[in-house]
Amino acid sequence: MIEALLKTSKKRKLNIMANQIHKRFSNTQIKSLIESYQKKEIELSYILSILGIGRSRFFEILKSYRQNPAAFSIDYKREAINRKISNQVEDDILAELFVEKCLIEDKSNPIKYYNYSYIRDLLMDKYGHKISLPTIIDRAKRHGFYDKAKKPKAHDREVLTNYIGELLQHDSSHHKWSPYASGKWYLITTIDDFSRKILCGDLLESETSWAHIESAENTTLEYGIAYSWYVDSHSIFRLVQGRDSFWRKHVKVTDDASPQFKQVLSELGIKIIYALSAQAKGKIERPYRWLQDRIVRTCAREGIKEISDARVVLAAELKRYNSYQGHSTTGEIPDERFYRALHEKRSLFRQFEIPKPFVSTKDIFALRADRMVNAYRKISINNLELAVSGVPIRAYTALRIVPDKKSGLAEVRFWYDDRLVGVQKVRNKDLNIPNF
Repeated sequence: MIEALLKTSKKRKLNIMANQIHKRFSNTQIKSLIESYQKKEIELSYILSILGIGRSRFFEILKSYRQNPAAFSIDYKREAINRKISNQVEDDILAELFVEKCLIEDKSNPIKYYNYSYIRDLLMDKYGHKISLPTIIDRAKRHGFYDKAKKPKAHDREVLTNYIGELLQHDSSHHKWSPYASGKWYLITTIDDFSRKILCGDLLESETSWAHIESAENTTLEYGIAYSWYVDSHSIFRLVQGRDSFWRKHVKVTDDASPQFKQVLSELGIKIIYALSAQAKGKIERPYRWLQDRIVRTCAREGIKEISDARVVLAAELKRYNSYQGHSTTGEIPDERFYRALHEKRSLFRQFEIPKPFVSTKDIFALRADRMVNAYRKISINNLELAVSGVPIRAYTALRIVPDKKSGLAEVRFWYDDRLVGVQKVRNKDLNIPNF
């Protein structure tokens, strides 16, 4: 009997996590193994391999056998548990499922399916009901609030990393985040590939190079300089000849020119990697879908119209995603995975320091332009003339421009020969900031 068990042990290991020991072996088989062990006919390591259990579990079984060999059994019966829920809880579940149905049937919403995990979290946050997911699904099936889930599309590329900061995935998503909003908003997000922690996220009414630079600044100042960033081929991140210009310039083809965002990362010594397809960005697309689904549902239920209120919803969902939600791929909470890697020194983040000769973060996280000083010691930008001192006539001065949305003013910093030679304030609209 023991030889037969040894022959089948490898096959049994394949299902070891799925099947319990009493389902894989009979009482007679277990007794035979125990008796052989007590007679020293078989080593403990072989028994553990056959049964697929650890030492502590085996000695628990051995103790039970020695207490009463005649009545020994590994079979057991589950005690019946009263899983009945109150009428009030039942009503609350059905009420929230009905709201879900209304949102799905409203064609103006991007919501196309039921999200029972969201309902479970909502019942806990809103009513204090701790209800299991199977219970909610059961009620949904009983009362017609159920659609068979569609099989997700597989992504064609996956990036594997071993350290936090090794690769940050950065992108934006343009959707109508609330059915009551007057238009669509942009969600800009940066996620650490190893931990799946979302390092930075914000909702914006428009997408500009400056918005992405601000996001990179927030991420870098809080966590450090990452080894590489993963972006798509949007014109904000990459110039692609034939797409970005009508008249082809043979002196500048793909990647010969540097968009504003690329210049910032390059100056920090960050490697830029471009995704070859939307499917290649699978790891960041999935968090976007998760956030989009929950943000839209919450905004719809709360009647949110303003982006400021939607940002509050976003902050709550980012907190849930990072600090409480186990990731489907890693099986870990992103925050815990991130900070454990940091504690274990498994990080490729470099401490941020202002590179010489610059004197402020404004010289790094800024829009860039070069202008020639004319005979009147002025430069022209967007038909606006600015006086410059400390720069020879016909020489070029490097501009570092930092817009401020609140004041409506941009700080223009003039650099020449590795020296800051002047600072001026100019209205954002006079510089036509979106065109940078």
